[in-house]
Amino acid sequence: MTNDTQAPLSPLAERFVLHWGEMGSRWGVNRTVAQIHALLFFTGTPMAADDISNTLNVARSNVSNSLKELQNWNLIRVVHLMGDRRDHFETSSDVWALFRTIVAQRKQREFDPTISLLRDVVNDSAFDAEDKSSQLRVKESLALMETLNSWTEEMLRLEPSTLLKVMKLGAKVQSMIRGNPGEKS
Repeated sequence: MTNDTQAPLSPLAERFVLHWGEMGSRWGVNRTVAQIHALLFFTGTPMAADDISNTLNVARSNVSNSLKELQNWNLIRVVHLMGDRRDHFETSSDVWALFRTIVAQRKQREFDPTISLLRDVVNDSAFDAEDKSSQLRVKESLALMETLNSWTEEMLRLEPSTLLKVMKLGAKVQSMIRGNPGEKS
């Protein structure tokens, strides 16, 4: 049971996939990687690599590399369909699960190494010989990164409904601080 004649995307689906690809490139993600993820999310159905390649009109090798990248980010998983020997790929349809995965992966890939480096720099015996203003900037950077890291870990532990309330509360607090207490969030 193969689907070599993948139906073309609707104009709306195509618009979504193309936009997500553009946004991905702005976030430092390969455009095709983002488009594949958008396609799987929008359609909500598992797709084989050949079908993805045909639908997006992208080289099969590019699709393979992009699928590996999405698997490395834990954003897609392999599934098998009855009567079809090919691997199919799907993503979560839960936007909160995707959000948590992306935040956790970015934290692991970006925050954790930066915090580790900043701690190493501050703890290095040669750090004391650096200019006091340089020391202060590095220590403040470490404090900021550690605070953001703790906040991120706390937010990832919250249930989506609670996290949504925290986000809305934050918007209300900002409005109050700016002097617009009547603004609706």
